Amino acid sequence: MKISRKLEYACRVLAQLGRHQGQGSLVHIDCLAQAESIPSNYLVQILNELRTKGLISSKRGKQGGYALAKTPEQITLLAIVEAVDSELLKASYESVGESGSKVSETWDGVRLKLVDSLSEITLDSIIEKNDSKMYYI
Repeated sequence: MKISRKLEYACRVLAQLGRHQGQGSLVHIDCLAQAESIPSNYLVQILNELRTKGLISSKRGKQGGYALAKTPEQITLLAIVEAVDSELLKASYESVGESGSKVSETWDGVRLKLVDSLSEITLDSIIEKNDSKMYYI
């Protein structure tokens, strides 16, 4: 499956914010960009879309930064897709010709299953927990 770079980056930056959830501090964009290897000028655009859709909050200034607006368990992959790449969920086929309606019906079923799956998976499931990393000395 091919997802857009924008959607991939949005998932990664939200996972990074999820790791900082509950620490009481905001995460600066430079830290997010460095941790996830995302160009900061592109990250600004993604963060603005996520903020507009209510998935993150932000604060300007020296002590500013970003944080999740909801818990990771409340943010679904469907909400992320709808925030940054809603074209993924749109139908792009026609119901013409003798087989068109059956082909459209089949792809509609696939699309609905994708939407169902995306609504069941939460951000929490894609956050790598700190205790799951293995450190060797």
